[in-house]
Amino acid sequence: MSDPREELTGLAREARVLLERERARGRAYVTLAGRAMQPADTGPRPRDEASRAQVAPLASSPDPFTPHSFTADSTTRASTIALPGFESLVPSPAGLSVREDLPDDLGTLARLVSECRKCRLCETRTNTVFADGSVKAKLLLIGEAPGRDEDLKGLPFVGRAGQLLDKMIAAIQLRRDEVYICNVLKCRPPENRTPLQDEVDQCMPYLEQQLALVRPALICALGLSAVQALLKTKSSMASLRGRTFEYKGIPLIPTYHPAALLRNPGLKREAWEDLQRVRDTLKAQGAS
Repeated sequence: MSDPREELTGLAREARVLLERERARGRAYVTLAGRAMQPADTGPRPRDEASRAQVAPLASSPDPFTPHSFTADSTTRASTIALPGFESLVPSPAGLSVREDLPDDLGTLARLVSECRKCRLCETRTNTVFADGSVKAKLLLIGEAPGRDEDLKGLPFVGRAGQLLDKMIAAIQLRRDEVYICNVLKCRPPENRTPLQDEVDQCMPYLEQQLALVRPALICALGLSAVQALLKTKSSMASLRGRTFEYKGIPLIPTYHPAALLRNPGLKREAWEDLQRVRDTLKAQGAS
């Protein structure tokens, strides 16, 4: 017979994960057994190239984001990562502070975003797309903008690109509910076009506030538009990926957007190298 205390501990852990996920999505309250509950409150500058993480050899599997693609060495190293979620809160990184002109909690900020009419994207959106995942995550992933599926559901990365992103996250021994996922833009550009600079300028304060409130240990920027917006550069992805930058004191690792990997599977090898850099950076931070 199982220990009732262990069962209760497991249920409490699962409930906390669900509450944190709903809070990350912008909900201030959830209903449980007829009662409302407040979720638990709980120019680019590259780093020294000599500190670049070693990349493990890619196995023979055609898709590096499947479990069978790991070599024995890479699986062993990945399993020692200090996983994000439910650790003690850490101070905001240098250069990143909570803005006084925006709400200082994610639920209120999400509601403000849902009412935003600062650019013309508000005229064509179905839903704003705020975020998904854990508000205590160490790893924060940033895409460029919502697509059609995201616009319909109000959540980031839920279409085919989102399914691939889930595999990419799993490939470094994490789960979607252990990371925080958002976009530079909170509204879908028509026909999924590249975000315009004025749209980025209007949305960037919201993203900066998310970063200040979540306080991640590491940012992974997905796609050229997201990287360029964060680093304020016009450089190509080829010249940016494979390196670690800083965004207001937070390490930032660029990689390809999952949609680009779907269009060009040949880029998956380089994306896997980037993900190993993400994994090893998180591991090094956990050991420090």
